Amino acid sequence: MLTPQRTRIGRNASIATANALAQQQHHQSKQGLPHDALTTRIMDMFKDPAGSVDYLNSELFAKDVITLSRRAQNILGDEPRCLFLQSPSYVFGDIHGNLEDLHFFSDNIWRLGMSLTAGTFVFLGDYVDRGKSCLECVAYLLAMKCLLPYKVVLLRGNHETRDVNGWEEHYGDRSFIAQCRNRFGDEIGYLVWEEVNRAFDRMPLSAVIDQDIFCVHGGIPRATADNLNNNRIQEILSVPKVAGINPPYDHEDEISQRVSSDCIWSDPASEDQEQTTVSVHTGFGDSLRGGGAICFGHKAVTDFLKIHDYSFIMRAHEAHAEGVAVSKGARVFTVFSTSKDHNQGSRAMAGCILVDSEKLQVINRSPAYKNQYVHRRDSVSLHNLTPREIEMRERVGLVVEKQPSMETFDEEEEDDEIEEEWEDMDDDECYTYQQRHTNIDTQHDRSKRMTGIMEEDEDNNSDVDDEDIEKKNRLTKA
Repeated sequence: MLTPQRTRIGRNASIATANALAQQQHHQSKQGLPHDALTTRIMDMFKDPAGSVDYLNSELFAKDVITLSRRAQNILGDEPRCLFLQSPSYVFGDIHGNLEDLHFFSDNIWRLGMSLTAGTFVFLGDYVDRGKSCLECVAYLLAMKCLLPYKVVLLRGNHETRDVNGWEEHYGDRSFIAQCRNRFGDEIGYLVWEEVNRAFDRMPLSAVIDQDIFCVHGGIPRATADNLNNNRIQEILSVPKVAGINPPYDHEDEISQRVSSDCIWSDPASEDQEQTTVSVHTGFGDSLRGGGAICFGHKAVTDFLKIHDYSFIMRAHEAHAEGVAVSKGARVFTVFSTSKDHNQGSRAMAGCILVDSEKLQVINRSPAYKNQYVHRRDSVSLHNLTPREIEMRERVGLVVEKQPSMETFDEEEEDDEIEEEWEDMDDDECYTYQQRHTNIDTQHDRSKRMTGIMEEDEDNNSDVDDEDIEKKNRLTKA
């Protein structure tokens, strides 16, 4: 007589399942390119950057990045300037060459690989500059785009333009062009920089999830004079599939360049801007960034959402220590997916948002999450390395100098406290979840109701109409 016994089943459930999952990584995707030696090298690099230092400093890596960029150009060039997606979708903000935070998301969101994780992965732009691992981040994201073109969405940010990522005088050794040249030399480095920028030229500007959430790097574009129905999505779709933006190509007209620039450069208006620079007729005003950039206020948000029958806007472009911020009557989400290099302090978090039908879930990297890759030059973890090994790691961003001007790196005592705090935490506690639930009525009036606490930024409590106030009161009840 057999007696059933309860045994612990691991994540993979069985040896057969584990073997199937391992083999799946080497099979051709139904919608993308098969794994080859190039993508295998990129994946191995991403899994163990410290063990791939020689490869990352080699001419082979430069050739791989060029090849990946050319493959991605063909895929990106076939996509519309606004993509239409279905949830579940993970939405990520600025990466800015931060390999460590990108690896955090990999470890905790697509643990079994993107191909085996439900949903799409929407990146809102700004993959390069500021961080020290721009080449590594770009190579990994382009590789995943080539392998899974319908699961990985790469939108364009303002740093995906030559005027910005070629601004070495401003960003120094943290500019993308400087990292290409310092890594591979002037000639090959420039070729890598230019080929990657050609891929950037073809990136879409926006995406819409579930016909309800508008995703973009900066913000909503202004309507053009000849747009009688005020449909901004149609204007985005009319932008050429190859666009330099800054600087523009000859075939880009003034209207398409303005629409593109608004998408990648604009910001929500502050309380002061709402009262001073924002037009009461259009809801738009001049941005504090200058250079022709704009800001959008409550009226612009209300008009845009009403015209297109959307509920929310998800964008990036602005640093927030909490990883995710809410503004404009809890209708605009700002997502920031790097915790480094933006003077947000050593307690800054990197965040993303999971859109899953009627649920929005914020996922943050806790500051207590253990640093796996990047070390300061004075770290004891480098004690056994030779000066040449340290120099090689420094060139690929795995070793950084102490920078007193940046809180992220200079608070040694606080870093020690965080490390001790991490040691006392379970793995599941090393990243925080804040759930936001929505129950979206699909009838004609599309009334929205969210439960849970959503804290509005203090600087965005500007005057709104009665409907907005009533909606905000419902959102903040808890």
